[in-house]
Amino acid sequence: MQSPFIVELNEQNFRQVLEGSVQTPVLIHFWAPMSQESAQIIPQLQTLAQQYNGAFTLALLNCEQEQMIASQFGVQALPTIALFMNGQAVDGMGGPQDISAIQAMLTKHLPSEDELNLNKALELIQQGMQSQALALLQSLPTETQQQGEVKLALADCYLETQDFSQAKQLLEHIPLQFQDNYYKGLVAKLELHEQSANSPEIQSLEQALEQDPNNSQVAAELALSYHQVNRDEEALDLLWRFLRADLNAQDGELKKHFMDILSALGQGNATASKYRRQLYSLLY
Repeated sequence: MQSPFIVELNEQNFRQVLEGSVQTPVLIHFWAPMSQESAQIIPQLQTLAQQYNGAFTLALLNCEQEQMIASQFGVQALPTIALFMNGQAVDGMGGPQDISAIQAMLTKHLPSEDELNLNKALELIQQGMQSQALALLQSLPTETQQQGEVKLALADCYLETQDFSQAKQLLEHIPLQFQDNYYKGLVAKLELHEQSANSPEIQSLEQALEQDPNNSQVAAELALSYHQVNRDEEALDLLWRFLRADLNAQDGELKKHFMDILSALGQGNATASKYRRQLYSLLY
């Protein structure tokens, strides 16, 4: 199996591989073709290395071919598993093992899948790839998403993907200890958007609707103006006020505007999903 996370150990590379354990843990599997148990588990170990996606390097040592290296490690039985971190063996097991036992050993020393996803998401944000980072962050457990660091990362992603209502909601509930320069920068971005998204035209339409709350024409114009400045939740909420009373208001024009905004937001948008469900509840 070709993979950057899996290597065959030999005399030429074993020192370099062990030195690499300073940056990335190395799991050495001592095996030999004559030991059926040690050979049979290799595909499962390779799959495990792929699942961990670089959290550790799997190093396979064929003890028949590399007897000198095997003797240096003092291997007494096959298979033998040894985990190296910072150039030193920190854990290991001798004799046949279930893959679950090996995974349990790794869990004691390596970051969890959620931690790996969080770290990857933070890297993506640093690279300006917020939309990809958002998918990883949204896959984290709810309790993890409530952490201050994760809330800031989510708010960053929502700002960049122009989901300003979600960003605002998160930034309003950031714990005090996380209100650092990163937080202040995100708040400044949100404020800049809100200033540009509250034009005199929008204010005039808001005043007109306040004076005549049942004017569906003014409501439609205001909703479209909201949509143009990415105030989509407000736009949908405004249109919904009229649609839930009359689905064919303005000869179906309001429903068309509503559907156009939903379509622009896309399938994965949480706000769009919420209002789609409400629309379907009326239709069906």
